Amino acid sequence: MAQALRPNTVGGLFATDGKPHPLQDTLLAVTLVLGIMSFVTAMFHSLHLLSSWTGLVGIITGAYGQWISETTRERFGLILGLGTAAIGFFLGMAHGGLFGGVVG
Repeated sequence: MAQALRPNTVGGLFATDGKPHPLQDTLLAVTLVLGIMSFVTAMFHSLHLLSSWTGLVGIITGAYGQWISETTRERFGLILGLGTAAIGFFLGMAHGGLFGGVVG
């Protein structure tokens, strides 16, 4: 008895449509790394330059990744990275900002 074969979409972690998305996966990884770095360094007042700049770059890369993302899994990871980057950015801005203590 012949049965229809269905494509295995469970195996891929990022590409749920069965196609490779190298640019989107790279933006996802960069956004997650920058978001986590920004969030962790925002807990230290003296690292406000690092947390605010990594947060800002993480927000920019995450926003562009959202714009060109093609699958739900990519969007989910980008939202997590964007959230952590935004929290780190805002805490870094509260502790001294992008140029606090360097300019002026």
